[in-house]
Amino acid sequence: MASWCKRNIIRPVRNTVLYVLSSFLFMVAPLIPRKWQLGLHGRLSRLVYRLSKKQSDIVVENLTKVYGPEREEGAYWRLGQRVFECLALTFTDYARWGARRSWSFFRRYFKVTGEEHLRAAYERGKGVLCLIPHTAGWEFSAILPPLLGYKTAGVSSRIKNPALNKLMIRHRESRGMRNITRNHCYDALVDLLRAGECLIIMTDQDSKNIRGAFVEFMGIKAYTPIGCSRLAADTGAAVVPMCTLRGDDGSYTFAIDPELPRIKAPDGSYDILANTKKQNDALSQMVFDHPDQWVWFHKRWETTPESLARFLEAKRQAKERAARPREARSRVKK
Repeated sequence: MASWCKRNIIRPVRNTVLYVLSSFLFMVAPLIPRKWQLGLHGRLSRLVYRLSKKQSDIVVENLTKVYGPEREEGAYWRLGQRVFECLALTFTDYARWGARRSWSFFRRYFKVTGEEHLRAAYERGKGVLCLIPHTAGWEFSAILPPLLGYKTAGVSSRIKNPALNKLMIRHRESRGMRNITRNHCYDALVDLLRAGECLIIMTDQDSKNIRGAFVEFMGIKAYTPIGCSRLAADTGAAVVPMCTLRGDDGSYTFAIDPELPRIKAPDGSYDILANTKKQNDALSQMVFDHPDQWVWFHKRWETTPESLARFLEAKRQAKERAARPREARSRVKK
């Protein structure tokens, strides 16, 4: 009964409330002075963080895992609060500028550094894998390449809230980024890279449902998607790390790093694991340089070899159970 109630009542109501609130924010945000809005949302984000013990505990746990015990009591908690605030302020701006479609507007608030790296890789015509971490401005990172004139698509997981998923896709595609849902899409990604396009790809979060390997991330083994390396190997596309960072003055920097060198195995093939490690190193450095802008409340190191083995075995057994009725029906028909 409890699971039925959650599935059929609580979850739909929650999804509807989230969608209505998000739509309302996108609608009214441009009508309120930016300074007032940022001030209010900054205060609200700090309040939400103080009330979110589960999230703050994950932040402290992750920071302790990476940096060791804190030297000053409460330092990790305060860093988590800054992360929440940065995310809230950045999303507020994303909503405020939801109807804006041109770089001529965004250049008032954004500075681009290192565009020569993206341009050089793009002009080779083999495609560009735009490797982006979940810093506060990741949604901006997805739309800035097309706003700058680069033909761009992005691969993303489907948001569990269908209406909210549709809303976010609409706002991404309205700025020129074609959205591709991560579900049996590998061939489509290969085709667009071979056509010379940019592909927004993010590999800094934990997911058992994506083909991956255990590779160091911020110095700790983490289950990491290997799709970026597979695509680079199959297409010859360049891998160019980039991220959007929010400044204390409310401005933004879209920072584009040099293309990552391709590492080859002894037999001359593209070394999937070594290149995935190189990508993780680049993403890790971005986080180390700007720790107050990465999503420390995400359980990045949750998947272990043991938990992955259990998950895959359960998935295999479920697949077998689902196939048995079909086999039985086939025997009856015969």
